[in-house]
Amino acid sequence: MDLTEQEKLAAAARAVHFVENGMVLGLGSGSTAAQAIRLIGARVRQGLKVRGIPTSHRSADLAREEGIPVISFDDETRIDLTIDGADELTPELHLIKGGGGALLREKIVATASARVLIIADSRKLVPVLGRFRLPVELLPFAQRVIEAWVEDLGGRPQLRRDSHGMPVRTDQNNLLLDCDFGAIAAPRELADQLDRIPGLIAHGLFLGLATCALIGRGQDVQILE
Repeated sequence: MDLTEQEKLAAAARAVHFVENGMVLGLGSGSTAAQAIRLIGARVRQGLKVRGIPTSHRSADLAREEGIPVISFDDETRIDLTIDGADELTPELHLIKGGGGALLREKIVATASARVLIIADSRKLVPVLGRFRLPVELLPFAQRVIEAWVEDLGGRPQLRRDSHGMPVRTDQNNLLLDCDFGAIAAPRELADQLDRIPGLIAHGLFLGLATCALIGRGQDVQILE
């Protein structure tokens, strides 16, 4: 296991210590969140009683494989604890998420959660957001005009494509743009501007949602609150 994977596992293992019997959990998406789902599954097989609301089809499939009962917002509207990853985060707990394409469901789950733990390896901690291109989910109908509006805000949008050159579709069958804004010095201002664009369903700026971040650093875990 290389250092990055060690750090992901260390952060995930620390996060799972916060899981308590009877909780409704938000189950994040991505490689680090998958580590947490596997560790929670191991505890479920030892008798832990929890239920999970996954943020993606992939996370739902993994949770079921691990024996974690999967529910939806039809069953519960309040989540006790969400454990999820991030593509970038700052010491102020501003995040960019959506590299895996699950940003809309991730934002809904995070907003419905009493606590949100972000787990990541040390590469993800940055002083200013923007090295990672900002994901945006949009209605296919509005692709061209939203690209123009993003450009008006100073971004350089690029349609996300798969390895075969086909446009990537989200779990909601929408499109994704990866937008290069450079260093995002005023993330709240940019988030407000993006929120006002019709047809832009979700963006990857997660501000004021994370309760705590657990950052793997070698064998240790740095805690940011």
